[in-house]
Amino acid sequence: MSASNQFCRFLYIAGFCLTATLAQAAGLRSIDIPADADGPAIHGAMWYPCAEPPGEVRLDPFTLPGVKDCPLLGDKLPLVVVSHGKGGNFAGHHHTGEVLAEAGFIVAAISHPGDNSSDLSRSDDLSVFVERPQDIKRLIDFMLLASPVSTAIDRERIGLFGFSRGGYTGLVAVGANPDWAKATAICQHSASHACAQILRKEYPTEPPTHDPRIKAIVIADPLAVTLGADSLASVKVPVQLWASEYGGDGVLPHDVAAVDANLSAPHDYRVVPNSWHFSFLAPCSPALLRQRPELCVDPPRFDRAAFYARFDTEMIAFFRKWLARPAE
Repeated sequence: MSASNQFCRFLYIAGFCLTATLAQAAGLRSIDIPADADGPAIHGAMWYPCAEPPGEVRLDPFTLPGVKDCPLLGDKLPLVVVSHGKGGNFAGHHHTGEVLAEAGFIVAAISHPGDNSSDLSRSDDLSVFVERPQDIKRLIDFMLLASPVSTAIDRERIGLFGFSRGGYTGLVAVGANPDWAKATAICQHSASHACAQILRKEYPTEPPTHDPRIKAIVIADPLAVTLGADSLASVKVPVQLWASEYGGDGVLPHDVAAVDANLSAPHDYRVVPNSWHFSFLAPCSPALLRQRPELCVDPPRFDRAAFYARFDTEMIAFFRKWLARPAE
């Protein structure tokens, strides 16, 4: 099996492969955040501006476009952190990392412990919903204090991109407070362990982790069943909210529409016509289409490649607007 096919096979539920490459490569380095009192070890990667021609980088078990350990191009750059969906991993949104790096951002993505394609041990437990925002805080701490590019990051210009559970993660990180009881009705029809915990009222007792360093977020099809009006009242940063028309994988269109209705913060709301949940994953390679068609096949007449060109443009414009360097 080729390296690209191995990569596609491994990406599991939130994975994808791209058939196109960037004209200019992104620098690419692995991230390893050590275990500490706040949580287990975390693995991931970062992308950043690089002036060298495109190549490939092996970050076991992945082969990704980029230039390994390329010298960083620029200073006082904005940082965007990435949170994947259920059972995904740090590489699942590598295209987002690449295009943002080419646009002048440093991007860092992790595999959430216990809820990633290599370790699903706590994917169906409420504890992971508490720990995901804490993972993001630890990632930002690492990028600002210990990463090889720490001195090049503008600490006042930090954003977040999140998909599905990663969208939930982003909303909590910027102030949302989940209301676990709100999921009681939908849990009446689910056999999941997390729903069993909710029906038994075994709610997490730890307070949610918020991180005021995050100044703007882009989220796509967030898992928002526990986020009502009161939950979102403390979200004050700008939000670009994307929704699929049909939803999927536990994300219901009316729940995402409720996020739009209940957000008092400045936000843009974009419903993508004729799309479903996994339409937010970048275009699949032929290998992934054969292996995981449920991730790759869109509703009739939906052009994922054309949508992603628009999505990239609007996401970059949003982050440039809200993470702009103040006039000196």
